[in-house]
Amino acid sequence: MKDKRFATINRIETAIGRNAPKPDLNAEGLSACTLNKAPTPAESKSPAVKASVTAAPTTRAPAPAPPKANAPAGSPVTVNGQLSVCGVRLCNQSGTAIQLRGMSSHGLQFFPNCVNPDSLAALRNDWKADFIRLSMYVQEGGLASDPTGFTNKVNGLVDDATALGLYVIVDFHILTPGDPNFNLGLAKTFFENVTAKHAAKNNVLYEIANEPNGVSWDAIKSYADQVIPVIRKNSPNSVVLVGTRGFSSLGLTDGSDEKEILADPVDFKNVMYTFHFYAASHGADRRAVVARAATKLPLFVSEFGSQTFTGDGTNDFTSTTAWLDLLKANKISYGMWSFSDGRESNSVFKQGTCAGTTFAGTNVLTEAGRYLRSRILTGVGNPN
Repeated sequence: MKDKRFATINRIETAIGRNAPKPDLNAEGLSACTLNKAPTPAESKSPAVKASVTAAPTTRAPAPAPPKANAPAGSPVTVNGQLSVCGVRLCNQSGTAIQLRGMSSHGLQFFPNCVNPDSLAALRNDWKADFIRLSMYVQEGGLASDPTGFTNKVNGLVDDATALGLYVIVDFHILTPGDPNFNLGLAKTFFENVTAKHAAKNNVLYEIANEPNGVSWDAIKSYADQVIPVIRKNSPNSVVLVGTRGFSSLGLTDGSDEKEILADPVDFKNVMYTFHFYAASHGADRRAVVARAATKLPLFVSEFGSQTFTGDGTNDFTSTTAWLDLLKANKISYGMWSFSDGRESNSVFKQGTCAGTTFAGTNVLTEAGRYLRSRILTGVGNPN
């Protein structure tokens, strides 16, 4: 786990052109896992970092009701419409429990060319997936370095996904530091802007803190209690995903579990709690906890991988299949990391793919990409 933190920092420095001194990996607060994931990009380059000051955006009033006929016929949004949380399940406009299956982008600053209208069209039409998660890193050369530019990028990608009838998760991707309250002001400004822009849409979900780490559930809940009202001002019915303690492990990485959330849940409607796993590192013991928690908490796996928690290494498709079978049985939605073309085995595209325009078919996919595409299309994951 410490090796992963060390490798992560090195890859971030390479990706954004820094050569910072190495941290003390034995220091307090560096002992968790599921740390994703600064990449080793193939063709993509980091965007130029611009110094900018973002004024508080002007917020318009939400539309009285989201439109119901602007998504393409047969698309996930046309079929399911406005989502809500009913009990411990995600439900469609008819109140039927459903499972969404999709992909998470890598950091939008690391792979700026991998999420585009062509790749999203392949995700919907060739993979038959339901959603894309837009991972907007906050630090590591992300949102905090250019709030206006990256907010505009997210807004444009939401529009691209909407035009195809895909659901889209706007992910405020905190990782380092792991306390979401460090970025509370920026989170409020970001979500105020994004929710105002997309207030009339019925396909946008908001993930307010990717992987909180080194903090208590009380601190995470305090953050949620302040950010969710900002979202609700413009988007009163959207589903909000709340990160959990210990890198969104329900506290398992920190020696806790779901009971602390059950004892003090977030007090808003249409809220779900995130759980992340990496199949080669996380096995039957964590599956047992998820199976138990799913009977009492609405869960959403907004990120998982078929590798170790480093996001790299050999794919463990046996464990991945066991995980996805569990999620299917409990109608827990999931998104795989990552919709990118880096050198790590978590990338679903072969290196160089994002420099082109062809994203459909298996020739452009890695083992992980072929597995998930097959799983979504046929119900059986096949990496070949």
